[in-house]
Amino acid sequence: MSSNSSSLPPCTRLEQYSLKYRQEVLLVDAEIDGESDQVMVFRGFSSSLMNATHFDPDVPVLPANAEIVAIARLKGPYQPNNPQIIEGDLTWETFLPRLEAEGL
Repeated sequence: MSSNSSSLPPCTRLEQYSLKYRQEVLLVDAEIDGESDQVMVFRGFSSSLMNATHFDPDVPVLPANAEIVAIARLKGPYQPNNPQIIEGDLTWETFLPRLEAEGL
């Protein structure tokens, strides 16, 4: 399962993580073709906070070529005026072992 999961795009893997940890919201800072984006991942779905999000939830918000700059784990539900940070400023390299440990 691990080798199969590792071939999935990062956004899909983060969505799967959010299904497993339903009490968390992931706030992802990314760069896509030189453009910054911030994406919220919650209970299996992703939504861009800076750009339009496709109406079809099967279309990934972050393409496979997106560079994940930072990930923050927040307590859900997300409250923009009072975010409750569990852990912040995680890089993809720091978060990846967690996904792999979960088989994601």
